[in-house]
Amino acid sequence: MELAEHIQTKRELGASICARIGDEIDRLGFESGSVEHYPLFDKARFELVKDPYTGEHNLAGYWHDHRQQRIGSLQFNSDGTFYAEYDVVKPHPTKTKWFVEGITAWGSADRITAEAKLLPMPE
Repeated sequence: MELAEHIQTKRELGASICARIGDEIDRLGFESGSVEHYPLFDKARFELVKDPYTGEHNLAGYWHDHRQQRIGSLQFNSDGTFYAEYDVVKPHPTKTKWFVEGITAWGSADRITAEAKLLPMPE
């Protein structure tokens, strides 16, 4: 299967993963418009990467900001699972002692789990 076919096959699940990450960002309580970017499946740059364990090709996508700095990644594994990370990099909107590094999502088509990666604010 070629890259374009992999992308098309994963588009629906990828859009659901992006929506779940966006929901998790919104759940944190940021003011409307204060988060500069949200993940969109079709805005990722994709490539095929060989799974060292299975030898199969995994679809990996990467998001970049306007300065071309990587701000997120999404990998669909050959076993049907996925893992994604997306940067938020902002102080937590309601918990002043915490900083939101990003959102992590993982699972499969049957179950998309996501949670915020929080770091304690420096004293």
